[in-house]
Order: sequence, then C-alpha cells, then structure tokens
Amino acid sequence: MRDELARLAREVAEALRAEAASSGSACALPPRASPRALPPEDLVEDIAMRVRACTRCDLCRGRRNAVPGEGSPRAPLLLVGEAPGEDEDRQGRPFVGRAGELLTKMLAAISVRREEVFIANVLKCRPPGNRDPAPEEIAACRDYLTAQIAAIRPAIILTLGRVPARLLLDTPMGILSLRGKPRPFAYPGGTATLFPTLHPAYLLRNPAAKRDVWDDLKEVHRLLREFTGDWPPPIPARAAAESPAPPPAAGS
Repeated sequence: MRDELARLAREVAEALRAEAASSGSACALPPRASPRALPPEDLVEDIAMRVRACTRCDLCRGRRNAVPGEGSPRAPLLLVGEAPGEDEDRQGRPFVGRAGELLTKMLAAISVRREEVFIANVLKCRPPGNRDPAPEEIAACRDYLTAQIAAIRPAIILTLGRVPARLLLDTPMGILSLRGKPRPFAYPGGTATLFPTLHPAYLLRNPAAKRDVWDDLKEVHRLLREFTGDWPPPIPARAAAESPAPPPAAGS
C-alpha cells in the first residue's frame, strides 16, 4: 500500500512538471524526492513542501504564505474548504479566522478535535480580496488536493461550501441542493463517502442555517462511528439536544 501511495505522489509531481514545461511557464516544482515507499506522514509533508514552493498561478505573487493544510495524515475525516483568507495567509494555516473558530466548535460538538482530522482547501493561496477562485487557479491547485486525498485515504470527505463540492462531484449544482446528501467518491487508489455541507463563513452570515449543518454533522458522526467502530466518542447529551454554534457577533 505504501508503495502504491508513493507511486501516486510521484506521478502527480511528474504530471505537474510536464504541464509547466509544455506551457512555457517559469513555474517550476522543487526537485522530486528520492523514489521510496513513504508513509502517509511523509507523503503529506512532501506535498506541503511542493505547495509552499509552487508558482503555478499568479496567486503566488501576492501571498505571504501558502496554506497546504494541517492535521493527521491518517485521519478518517478530511475537511475541504474553498481557499485561505487573510488570517490563513498570514499564519500559513487553514481555518484560523472567525470561520475557523466556528469550525473548531462544530467539530468539538461531535466529539472531534482538530488534530484528529485533516483540514485543507481547494486553493492553497489566498485570492485577492477573498474573491471566488478563478477556474485556472482551481486547475493549478487540483492535483495537490488529489494527491492529499490519495495519501490520507479518508473514509469521509466533508466539503465546506460550494467550490469544493462542485469540484469533487463535477457538478454545476448549488450547495443548498447538494448539502446533506452523502455520495460515493472515487480517488486514486480508493473510495470515500463525500458529504457536502455549508461553509462556516456562510453560517456566520446566515445563522438560521446552523440547524441544517448540525443535522449534517450528526450524520457525519454516525458514518464515522460506523466506519471506525468506536470513534469519535458519543456526542455529549447537551450538544445532541441543541445546535452547538453560537450566534455571530454584531456587525459580522
């Protein structure tokens, strides 16, 4: 299995180099790691190193830090957001602003700690002004996300918002139509259950949607326990009786 994951990571890197060379771009990936059987920890770190050195699109010109993702490389749950924001760009970590604080509370409500999952974004660099990702930017970053999924091999992929759901499901449908409906998802070397839900930033603007997302999270908790047998721990009785997300602060 490790040999297969290492092969997939090498093939992704070679494809990226070939595309950059054929386009005449000055964008270049760093030298390839020596071929070897890598555990998930090393595969994920190798991808992160390439992301931090990436210049495949113009977003690299304005970034302070690339944001590869963080968490457990062996996590049964992978969360995929849209793109880094200002706080993430400053710190080089995903979901550390107000939406990230809410996401941490959402996970805690189903007895999950951030360090037990892996959190990534479709884009690894912040779009100017937090605008929507451009198609060419998504195309430039997509192989990195594919390689992360193949390395981590999650049982559940929880997509946060419209962009990752549409990308991974290859659909033009809106997130309000997609959310709450788990679907099988095939990735190189395996399959997972993909579960679309709303982005925490959307919940800060639309607190009435928190109940729908709470229903989604409880179903994700059930699916994870079905897969692992005993993780995460049961949802605390108080959290099970009410939505865990507090209302947004005034002026948000």
